[in-house]
Amino acid sequence: MTAGGAAGSGAKAAAAWTGARPPAEPIGADDSQGGRAPVLYECRGAAALITIDRQHRRNAVDGPTAVALHEAYRRFEADDDARAMVLTGAGGVAFCAGADLQAIASFGDRLAAPEGPMGFSRLTPSKPTIAAISGFALAGGLELALWCDLRIATEDSRLGFPERRWGVPLIDGGTQRLPRIVGLGRALDIILTGRIMGAAEAHSIGLVTELVPPGGHLDRALELADNLARFPQRTMLADRAAAIHGLGLPLHEGLALEAQAGPDVYEDAIRGAARFAGGEGRGGAGAGA
Repeated sequence: MTAGGAAGSGAKAAAAWTGARPPAEPIGADDSQGGRAPVLYECRGAAALITIDRQHRRNAVDGPTAVALHEAYRRFEADDDARAMVLTGAGGVAFCAGADLQAIASFGDRLAAPEGPMGFSRLTPSKPTIAAISGFALAGGLELALWCDLRIATEDSRLGFPERRWGVPLIDGGTQRLPRIVGLGRALDIILTGRIMGAAEAHSIGLVTELVPPGGHLDRALELADNLARFPQRTMLADRAAAIHGLGLPLHEGLALEAQAGPDVYEDAIRGAARFAGGEGRGGAGAGA
């Protein structure tokens, strides 16, 4: 996808979202052990909130849950009012403990699914995504967190790839996204040793974007989503796409990719410059999210 294409595809999301949104909707058949649907899709302000709800398994994902996650992702992409997605786990004990190894047979042919075994891990969203982490984000659960653009974690969260002990490979993007986020040396330490790190260390190496007190992860992620939604969307989405799709390209190719978005967003830039000239945002007012 080109940066200009992303700006065009984000045009619908640039329309102002409405305040009244439907209640949380369960996705997927009720879990035989948990007694409830494994995934919830909810509209919260400008965000699509997707919650993994298999608390009896520390929100580990089995085959049906992966299918439900993919359906929730598709709803997010089709939801013009959802300017960002927040992914979280129910209960606060775990964001997601990875694939449910006690139900590995339920994945069936999902291991080769183009969208990814854990639901959507091989897809690239067109809009910002935020992981709201509390407790354990392990194995495939950490891979889902890495899939997100930003990661908000509570100070008592723990992250890592402990499946190293069992010979289970990283097949939901961990080997590719982690080095891009923290650098190859740190990524290999985490991947090879399978150690579990605390949130403070994860934050210090750039794996976690922001730390919050216990219980504050979801509120902060939703606040962040709403703040991102208030920025001019076409330009933000074009810059996001250029950063994502330009990573790994030679510099001259990346610069050309960045330039493709220019004509699509010039009008937005002119309007923004006029607002600044009129006195808005002086002294850095309104910067940050």
